[in-house]
Amino acid sequence: MESVLESVLEVVGVSKEFLGVKALDGVAFSVLPGEVHALVGENGAGKSTLIKVLTGVHQPDGGELRCRGAQVTFATPIQAQQAGISTIYQEVNLIPLRSIAGNVYLGREPRTRFGLIDWPKLNKMAAELLKGYGIIGDVRRPLGSLGVGAQQMVALARAVSVDARVVIMDEPTSSLEPREVETLLAVIGRLRGEGIAVVYVSHRMDELYRIADRVTVLRDGKLVHTGELAGLSRIELVSLMLGRDVGDIRRHGATSFGADSHAGKEPLLQAENLSSPHRLSGVSVTVRPGEVVGLAGLLGSGRSETARAIAGSLPLDGGTIVLAGKTVRAGSVPAAMRAGISMLSEDRKADGIIGNLSVRENIVLAALPRLSRFGLVSRAKQDKVVDTFMKRLRIKASSPDQLVSELSGGNQQKVLLARWLCMQPKVLLLDEPTRGIDVGAKAEVQSLIDELASEGLGVLLISSEMDELIDGADRLIVLRDGAVVSELVGDEVTEGNVLSAIAEGNQGV
Repeated sequence: MESVLESVLEVVGVSKEFLGVKALDGVAFSVLPGEVHALVGENGAGKSTLIKVLTGVHQPDGGELRCRGAQVTFATPIQAQQAGISTIYQEVNLIPLRSIAGNVYLGREPRTRFGLIDWPKLNKMAAELLKGYGIIGDVRRPLGSLGVGAQQMVALARAVSVDARVVIMDEPTSSLEPREVETLLAVIGRLRGEGIAVVYVSHRMDELYRIADRVTVLRDGKLVHTGELAGLSRIELVSLMLGRDVGDIRRHGATSFGADSHAGKEPLLQAENLSSPHRLSGVSVTVRPGEVVGLAGLLGSGRSETARAIAGSLPLDGGTIVLAGKTVRAGSVPAAMRAGISMLSEDRKADGIIGNLSVRENIVLAALPRLSRFGLVSRAKQDKVVDTFMKRLRIKASSPDQLVSELSGGNQQKVLLARWLCMQPKVLLLDEPTRGIDVGAKAEVQSLIDELASEGLGVLLISSEMDELIDGADRLIVLRDGAVVSELVGDEVTEGNVLSAIAEGNQGV
């Protein structure tokens, strides 16, 4: 197909650097007219940066862009749109209080001979256009009156109606109901028939193999594969995304059944049938005292959402959480903390560390109510807690009064661990605890997790690093599209079994 058709959009050796870190490193990527081209990769692979380069949000530091064979430069997103490149983001970026029709033709409204917006004409045009996207009704209603899925369809209709030749869809089905997904896929089929190219960014394997013609895989800012998707098995695709050798996986991935050393213990945490629209579908997790349970899966599989649901920060419409035999009120962070559940978030800068406070203040922040009496905080109690955990976790700081922002990433992570450990939790939820820290600090954190588990703490561990999960977890629960597809125990926890479960969902269940 490539030998006959000229690429409608092409990226040639594009590089992009932020603060000395290469987000894109010599990436080549091309899209043909009328094809659905999947763009995949894990967190940090470079997908978002590539999309921003294609749409004029970022300008490349090296390489070039070509549209229909001609070199182009996009200084702004408007210039990219004028060149025929439209984007639909995961979060709908339209105006909720403006009418549905007004959003479709925002900035391109038909005018009367007096220069005023011709609303009757605009509404008629929008109503005709939106029929093909499953939106039927009064287009004069505010966009915000529609559900999220319908709003996504309006965004798609707008993107295509600007004479787009390429439509980039970033996780377009993440908030859609099954019926709406079918409508979207039908629309994509129609776009393909009209010669419009679709760049489809998604982590959902079933969708990719259903609609994509070709796939490009990015990893750590580099291109690792481009080719026909039909010629690539699911396990090969997952292997490319995660950087694992599929040959080694097939040689060493055979299941050998081993014993679960924690099997005889009563569960400490029982989370049953956790459900949240578009996020979780009947997820069940148990953790026993002293057990490290790993959550495996690709980005968007529901790993972090499961931890957040147990910690009370994700609203649920179904399911129960029981800790040490007592039911925990779902959807309440204070209730989860009082019960003995603590969570270390994956984004320590946004959700954890307070840079302009000291090491001392960051450690005792969550425990202040417990360290106070009649509203007064005991400095002696603070000092004792801080000294205990700085020694135990080997936090390297000039003093407890040093600003936490001055510490290394690994020591900041230890400060956050200290904060939650001083709450004396029964279960600790760790979401990417070693992300962004150096090798030495990573080994220290991993050793600490083992030490905590040996003392009877239950640990739920989330990591994108396969080795960290396989080496650190007693049992692995594999998630895909918000549902549990496999549970691996003991000697079943091998790289081959994990990747097979992620790709096919048929190992150990």
